[in-house]
Amino acid sequence: MSVNARTTGRRRTALWRRTLAVTAVMAATGSIIALTPATAQAALPAQSITDPVHYWNDVLQNVFRKAGGGPVPMARAAAMMNAAIYDAESSYQLKWKGRMTSEQYIHAENYAGFSEGPDEEERVIGRTAYNILLNLYGVNRPNKNSTRDWTAYLDERFNQRFGTSPTSFDLVDITVVGKMVNQMMAKRAGDGSDTPLLYNLDNEPGAWRPTGGDYPDMLDDKCDDAAKAVNPYWGQVAPFSLTSGSQFRPTRLGQFATYANLVASPEYKAQVEAVRTAGAAAPTTATPVINRTPDQFNAAWFWANDNDGTYKPPGHMLQATREVSKARGLTVYQNARLFALVSIALADTGIAVRDAKFATPIDLWRPVSAIREGGLDPQWKPLLKNSAGVNVNPCFPAYVSGHASFGAAWAGVMKRYFGSDNLAFDLTTDEPLAPVKTRHFTSFSAAAKEDADSRVWLGVHFPWDATDGLALGEKVADQVFTTQLRTL
Repeated sequence: MSVNARTTGRRRTALWRRTLAVTAVMAATGSIIALTPATAQAALPAQSITDPVHYWNDVLQNVFRKAGGGPVPMARAAAMMNAAIYDAESSYQLKWKGRMTSEQYIHAENYAGFSEGPDEEERVIGRTAYNILLNLYGVNRPNKNSTRDWTAYLDERFNQRFGTSPTSFDLVDITVVGKMVNQMMAKRAGDGSDTPLLYNLDNEPGAWRPTGGDYPDMLDDKCDDAAKAVNPYWGQVAPFSLTSGSQFRPTRLGQFATYANLVASPEYKAQVEAVRTAGAAAPTTATPVINRTPDQFNAAWFWANDNDGTYKPPGHMLQATREVSKARGLTVYQNARLFALVSIALADTGIAVRDAKFATPIDLWRPVSAIREGGLDPQWKPLLKNSAGVNVNPCFPAYVSGHASFGAAWAGVMKRYFGSDNLAFDLTTDEPLAPVKTRHFTSFSAAAKEDADSRVWLGVHFPWDATDGLALGEKVADQVFTTQLRTL
């Protein structure tokens, strides 16, 4: 046999072995659909978003807009993608830079390879992110994060980034990407996020009930039945860092023990009066004066992001992270860690919030129910509206505020990561009804506080929902930052 023949045979054998290995990855991860062998990597197309961590979070935010749904599954998806990106980037750092500067989340792989390939950092991050999203929102989605399959959109964004199909052969799928995807999917399998249980109403004054069918002037088909309560059992989902969703459960409402004690208390009555005058959509005969400034009106809508078609609160926090990160000039590795910490904190906060809303003795009703059914003002409506212009409420109990908790968790991670709370920055919003799209802040805590207060100004939360939500988010942030991805 000639030397050329033997060489050709070895190349064919190597390609066949790689094909078998990729097939094994496909079986393990359910994320690679077909193979188009190619040994050379094309140069990346020109990019408007240069950092791959920012790029794939932009993809995720757009998936949130397209898929809609509840904020807690969105936060879980962000944590899965960004923690997987972080472990993939840590693997790249370990392999080609010789060390990691912070702890892995699950496992960082010192993968095989003789020399670093073209754009390898981009490929390791991008192919990991794509395959996690494919499992969550694409053809392989096991828990149905979305009722629609968004594979075509994910493929489009992959092609925009790399100029190739995601099904094209890439050796990093075998050496590192498949392992990153598989370990994350395995870790979150059976975490309780796919429970089919429906919510049962308590049917007492003070207890939450759907508000979309109670009042003729507030008809909302997304919240007209108890079966439409959003993610009522997600408080039981296994957290990413907390010991359980109840680890930092707020205790304020538990002190009242019963709904009857709650609604009879002067503390509750003061809460109702505060939101009645601050969060009304418009003056009424019984509520002639609205105690809300023009700037508070602007802030209320800036933080809203309640309706499908927006990136919802988790997406807003990811956007805020991108904006601060970009202004501070973080590296890819730094961004991978920051986004993973933020996303893990958001996911665990969402789980803790659902525990407080649904798993405690008192599932507090929304202000509109308290005000109308309490006989204070039968015409009162919250400022919050859906895209059709109908005044609405989020379809779950009021206590505690998810926006406040998410904002505090974000601020808690950010101030710890940057070593200071007092950094100035600008944030934007994609809320279509926001009169002002950019707001300036002088600290992370100030942004979180405004986010929390905005829910009272929108008329969908009581002040203690915001206050206790801030405290909850701060506790989660401290837990996450002190136990996850710690500096080595």
